[in-house]
Amino acid sequence: MASLSIRLLALSLSVTALFTYSSGHGHTYDPYNDKARMIHHGGPMLNGTVKLAIMWYGNCGKEIKNTMRNFIKSLTVPGKAKLQPQVTCWWKVVESYQSMIPDAKPGKSPKIKVKVVKQSGEKTYKYGKVLTLQGHIPELIEHVTKGDTELLPVIVAARDVSIQGICNGKCADHLLTEDPHPRPYIIVGNPETECPGECGWPFFPADTGPKGPVLKPPSGNMAADAMVVAFAGALVDAITNPMNDALYHSNKAKELGPATVCKGIFGRGAAPGNPGEVLTDPKTGGNFNAYGNKNKKFLLPAIWNPKTKSCWTV
Repeated sequence: MASLSIRLLALSLSVTALFTYSSGHGHTYDPYNDKARMIHHGGPMLNGTVKLAIMWYGNCGKEIKNTMRNFIKSLTVPGKAKLQPQVTCWWKVVESYQSMIPDAKPGKSPKIKVKVVKQSGEKTYKYGKVLTLQGHIPELIEHVTKGDTELLPVIVAARDVSIQGICNGKCADHLLTEDPHPRPYIIVGNPETECPGECGWPFFPADTGPKGPVLKPPSGNMAADAMVVAFAGALVDAITNPMNDALYHSNKAKELGPATVCKGIFGRGAAPGNPGEVLTDPKTGGNFNAYGNKNKKFLLPAIWNPKTKSCWTV
């Protein structure tokens, strides 16, 4: 198993959670009739300092880079106290999973700091514009990490790049490289031209399912804000289930992490095609549900809350 600089922490958890899950905007679990078992399967989760190595593949643009980096910084660096709710509040719920360990110390859960320590760009499209998981992604991981297994690689695609598996029910994903030395990594697709009706929602009309309100991106860039939504969910699932043997719900067809089970929910009153109640910036009209560092605004996806055993948003 790949060794990360972060301390790997094993949970011991078996709970039953009620939740609403939207896949493809229209296929939902009924929280009143359907039960999901969020079970810990004995493996480790990430703790301490999670060091990211980001590969910007293609011409990603400053807006996407800055928006994603600002979000990452906002996880642990709060904004002005008077601005609520904050991204740090959302992240504290992720940190709270640590309290479920039987021998965990009582009180506040330890901090999980996410930090960008390496960045690399590939604007020449060295590996083409269609990236495969078995062929191209491992080479990009090696390129950005230089073999350092203490880093968590994040591969971010430009608008004219396709990544295998993206736009097929997923807009970002946490995966493992193949044996003999598997390591976790994250891929993030760009929905601007590839699949805006699937991965641009709720900032772009959905291709399928009930039609509801379309939100205005808080940064003014649909792709950038949609990529934050997708990356945020993949990051939570990577933290809680890095090696695919820790915390997840076993669905009939696939494993669902604490963020994936709540896909499509952004506020109170969410329903298929309707993201729920969110805030509106009076100056720009942008929609958001959390403040970040330096007054930045973000729309964050719902995540499973261990206290309520249900989906939760800030």
